[in-house]
Amino acid sequence: MKTRFFLILLVPFIAMCSKKNETSDRFTGADNEVRLMTLNPGHFHAGLVQMHTYPQVDTTVHVYAPEGPELNSYLAMIEQFNSRESDPTHWNTRVYTGNDYLSRMLSEKPGNVMVVAGNNVRKMDYISQAVEHGLNVYADKPMVIKPDQFPDLKRTLERADDQGLVVNDIMTERHEITSILQKELSRIPRLFGELTEGTPEEPAIIKESVHFFYKTVAGEPLIRPAWFFDVNKQGEAIVDVSTHLVDLILWQAFPETAIDYRSPEPGVEVLQAKAWDTELTRSQFELITGDETFPESVMEEVKDDSVLNVRANGEFLFSVGGVNAKVSARWGFTNPKGGDTHYSIMRGTRADLIVRQDAEQNFVATLYAEPREETGRAEFENRLNEALEQLGPRFPGLTAEENGGAWKINIPEEFTETHEEHFTRVTERFLEALVKGQLPEWERTNLLTKYYLLTRAYDLSRD
Repeated sequence: MKTRFFLILLVPFIAMCSKKNETSDRFTGADNEVRLMTLNPGHFHAGLVQMHTYPQVDTTVHVYAPEGPELNSYLAMIEQFNSRESDPTHWNTRVYTGNDYLSRMLSEKPGNVMVVAGNNVRKMDYISQAVEHGLNVYADKPMVIKPDQFPDLKRTLERADDQGLVVNDIMTERHEITSILQKELSRIPRLFGELTEGTPEEPAIIKESVHFFYKTVAGEPLIRPAWFFDVNKQGEAIVDVSTHLVDLILWQAFPETAIDYRSPEPGVEVLQAKAWDTELTRSQFELITGDETFPESVMEEVKDDSVLNVRANGEFLFSVGGVNAKVSARWGFTNPKGGDTHYSIMRGTRADLIVRQDAEQNFVATLYAEPREETGRAEFENRLNEALEQLGPRFPGLTAEENGGAWKINIPEEFTETHEEHFTRVTERFLEALVKGQLPEWERTNLLTKYYLLTRAYDLSRD
């Protein structure tokens, strides 16, 4: 009888232990407890995750990838970080090369977090298999590039939740100071009023981003792999760059609010979408990639044997809870006047908050506040200064100056970071989520809703 009683008690204990073994490591924030494995680093964003070191992250990083220029470029970037004069890193990279890099990583599993950035055609498969093997995932965007991958993402995130794993994409633009202040000022009713609902013709929120294939990163010309121009591998702009834009809209307009695309409240709908091509000559393609010929996989998009059509532009309208929003992502060859450009507006009942990044701003993101109601100049300026003073404890030194009917927000240089430095901020937040064992509920929910919007827009752009 005693033996039977012992076994009755033991069975649930064994089941509990078995369940625990299926879950991820339990992170405490201790030094070196996070062990990174970088899988097939085909994009320079994989390297930027390691721009700085973190006490929580072991400096030995295991890399699994096929041999080639993409791996070499990643390793060169890490070496650049290790050898710089100011604040050098101390990464110790252990590399396995071979076509079985994925299965080798999953069988050896020397780490507990997989970092993935690069060719997107297999990314969803990488993420899914990593989760099935009990790994947390830190992924560059986009996680999916085709609508038929969306159900896989949904299942994988549910599986991650069951195992207590953290899976997230790298949303750097939330850490851009003008985006932060645009969000914060929109939450001050005396200045901004309330967010309007807008219309499809004049959306309440617009995010427009223009990128260029040929540019420099960290002072060096960026060499892109030839597959970057195959939209079946990289993804079209409507599901790639737009990931950031949709993320910003949900984050700014509905802060810390879980928006489930499946729920009738608040209601999520893509209204219209379109996509179109950018033309690249053979000489432009060679300058960007170093390759003299177009890859076989894109030859159907080449005309006259000399011009490649890349479906690199897309825009769409969507609504959340009746609020109309628009995103637009475009790519050109290069910008002879400077770098990438950006435009963002949030329309309030009392004021518009506008971010401009163009030649007039020397291609530096600049925030403006512009009155909408019949408010005198002095009254609006007082309200704006009151709002900036209200933000003072977190953002000291903010000032405003009138600029052609709008007011330019002067932001102290200490709050301005480069795109590369934003990767450090996102990584710090990811490490915090590992300790908590999960993303905030709103972020987990909105991650899936974001990709629903992107893949639905992709579908509509075909109609």
